[in-house]
Amino acid sequence: MNERYLYLALDIGSISFPFLFSFYPKANFSKEWKYLFPSLIITAVIFIVWDEVFTQMGIWGFNSRYLTGIYLGSLPLEEVLFFIFIPYSCIFIYFSSQHLSKRDYLKPYSRNISWVLIIFLLTVGLLNTHRWYTSVTFISLAIFLLVHLYWWKSEYLGKFYFAYIFVLIPFFLVNGVLTGSFIEDEVVWYNNAENLNIRMGTIPFDDLFYNMLMLLMVTTMYEAFKKRFSAK
Repeated sequence: MNERYLYLALDIGSISFPFLFSFYPKANFSKEWKYLFPSLIITAVIFIVWDEVFTQMGIWGFNSRYLTGIYLGSLPLEEVLFFIFIPYSCIFIYFSSQHLSKRDYLKPYSRNISWVLIIFLLTVGLLNTHRWYTSVTFISLAIFLLVHLYWWKSEYLGKFYFAYIFVLIPFFLVNGVLTGSFIEDEVVWYNNAENLNIRMGTIPFDDLFYNMLMLLMVTTMYEAFKKRFSAK
């Protein structure tokens, strides 16, 4: 394969299995599309704007060696597709995990998990206000979790945390390659002055919570649209 198509191949590879199994009769994910697609679009717009701003600020950037050369603003096409394909695949995991096990294993602990995350995220975020990626990501996720606990009083956080454990498998594979694992160079580079400069292999530690924020945002809207449609 021509290395110029590496990022595009990762995008397509990430969604191929979930898309093909979206029509499985006993757990037909395609029936969820009317709730999912609006959620994907809204979240993608938010994160694409964020991505564009941070790219222009030099907080991260992209290696043309692994790109097709098609850009939307400062962002390669592959990066834009990332914000559609990856959340689709992750919500598929969220959906599937509930069909594989009807029990909400983490529900009794979801509030405590949320509080541990909130305290950790706020502490790290506020101590690193000079690091744009860390502070914006950590503080935003902490605030979003607080809103879930005290405003929405969400009942599905346990299911989200449980599914996120499984999401970490493709997360480490895809983000690993994007940040330089198994290849000669990075697809996406990071300015380490703007993050904690802690790596999990080649993946910035901050990515773990950036990914969680993005997926929780999609999940939140997906559940909201589903509740609204069901009420009608």
